[in-house]
Amino acid sequence: MRFQRLLQMRRLATTAPLLRPPTQTKTNVRTMAGSGAPMPELTQITDNVQRGNYAALSDKDVTHFEKLLGKNHVLTEDLEGYNICFLKRIRGNSKLVLKPGNTEEVAAILRHCNERKLAVVPQGGNTGLVGGSVPICDEIVLSLQRLNKVLSVDEVTGIAVVESGCILENFDQRARDVGLTVPLDLGAKASCHIGGNVSTNAGGVRVVRYGNLHGSVLGVEAVLANGQVLDLMSNFKKDNTGYHMKHLFIGSEGTLGVITKLSMLCPHSSKAVNVAFIGLNSFDDVLKTFVSAKRNLGEILSSCELIDERALNTALQQFKFLNAPISGFPFYMLIETSGSNGDHDEEKINQFIGDGMERGEIQDGTVTGDPGKVQEIWKIREMVPLGLIEKSFCFKYDISLPLRDFYNIVDVMRERCGSLATIVCGYGHLGDSNLHLNVSCEEFNDEIYKRVEPFVYEYTSKLKGSISAEHGIGFLKKDYLHYSKNVVAIDWMREMKKLLDPNGILNPYKVLN
Repeated sequence: MRFQRLLQMRRLATTAPLLRPPTQTKTNVRTMAGSGAPMPELTQITDNVQRGNYAALSDKDVTHFEKLLGKNHVLTEDLEGYNICFLKRIRGNSKLVLKPGNTEEVAAILRHCNERKLAVVPQGGNTGLVGGSVPICDEIVLSLQRLNKVLSVDEVTGIAVVESGCILENFDQRARDVGLTVPLDLGAKASCHIGGNVSTNAGGVRVVRYGNLHGSVLGVEAVLANGQVLDLMSNFKKDNTGYHMKHLFIGSEGTLGVITKLSMLCPHSSKAVNVAFIGLNSFDDVLKTFVSAKRNLGEILSSCELIDERALNTALQQFKFLNAPISGFPFYMLIETSGSNGDHDEEKINQFIGDGMERGEIQDGTVTGDPGKVQEIWKIREMVPLGLIEKSFCFKYDISLPLRDFYNIVDVMRERCGSLATIVCGYGHLGDSNLHLNVSCEEFNDEIYKRVEPFVYEYTSKLKGSISAEHGIGFLKKDYLHYSKNVVAIDWMREMKKLLDPNGILNPYKVLN
C-alpha cells in the first residue's frame, strides 16, 4: 500500500524534551521585566474598571492572616507573578497573597474576608487565558499552591481523591503509577492545577474520548464566601440523592466558592497508543476524514486535532527544535488511538489512513506507536499556541461552532482584518467542535481590536455556537456573555451569585458584568 511505503520513508526526529508553557511565578515575571519586555498597564486604569464597594486592606488584616497562616505564607512583596495573567494582557494591583495549607485555613480566610468585605481572587497555576485567575483591582490573592497532595488513588475502583492545588501532570503521574490515567490532558499540564481545571471546566485534547469534567468529577469539597465548608464529595458514579450541587462549582471560575478537594474517576491507561499526523488539501477533506475516523476507529479513537498551515508554520518558525514530519498542505490532522491491543490498533489506523489516501482525502502522513515519536508529534501541537504569542500580540478566541461551519470564520476574519493582521489562523479540537481562532498583530491597537470584537462573538452567536468552549468567561469575555446565554439565564446566574456570595467578595469583575 502506498501509505505503508511512505511510512518506511518517514522518520521523526527526537530532539529537545517536551516544553511546557511557563508557570506564572515571581521569577518568570522578573526575568520578563529584566529582558526589556513591557510591563502591562494596570487593568483597572486601561479598562476603566470601577472598584467595587469593598473594604481596604489594613495592617490589622495582614497581622490577622500572619497569625493564622504563619508569616512565611503571607506575601506582601514581589507579587507581579500573581498580578499578571499568562498572556500578559491583564495586570492587577493586589498587595497581599495568602497561601493556606488546608481547607480549614481557606475557610478561616474567607470567613474573615467576608466579615470585613475584602475581595478575594482564588488562584491556581495562573495559566488561564481569559483573565479569570488574577486581580483586576486590589483583591487579595488566595493561592492554592500548598494544597497540592494526591490523597488517594484506588486502582480497583479507578477513583482518585486530590487537593485542588495539585499540578495536573503530578496527579496524572500518580495515577499512572497504578495503571490509571487522568481523563484530562492540556498543554499547560506541567503548571496548571487540577482545581483550576475543574473551576473552569477545562477541556483539553481528549474530550472526544472521555467527555468533559462534569462527567469525570464525582464530587467536590468547596468553601463558600462565608467560610462554610460544603462537602459534596462522592466515591460513586451513581449517587442520585437530591440536587447535584457539585456542578455549580465546575465551571463557575471561583465566583461561587473555592474548590479545595475533589474526587475523580480515572480510566485505566491504554497499553497501546498510536498517533498519525496527516496532510489534507481542503477542509471538506478534513470533515470526511473525521467522519471516517469516528466510523472506522470507533472505540480506540482518543483525540482528533486540527492545525492549519499558518498555525503550524508559525510554531516551526518560532521553535527551531520542532520537526514536522510532513509539510506543504493547507490542513493537518493529528489523530490518536488508545487501546489494549497494539497489533489490532496499528492495523486499524493503517487501514483507516490507507483508505483515506486511496479516496484522495489524505495526501500524505506518518503514523507511529513509538512513545518518543508520539511525544514529538504531540510537541508540535502543544507548541502551536505558544508560537503565536512568542513575538507578537495575539487575540485568542476559544469558540464552539457547528462542524460544517468550523473553519469558515478563519477565512472571514482573514478577509476582515486584511493587512492589519500578521497572521490569522485556526487550530483546535475538531473532535468536539472547539476551534481556537487566533488573530496576531505586531502590537495591540484599537483599529484591529474593533475589527475582531464583538464581530467574532456575533458571528458565533448567529451559528448558535459558544463564545467559550473551554477557557471560561473570566474578565475578558464577561461583556459578551449575552451572545451565548439569554437574559433569563443570566438573571438566574446573578441570583445564584447573590445567594452563595451576597457580599460579592469571590472573584469580582469576572463572568457576570
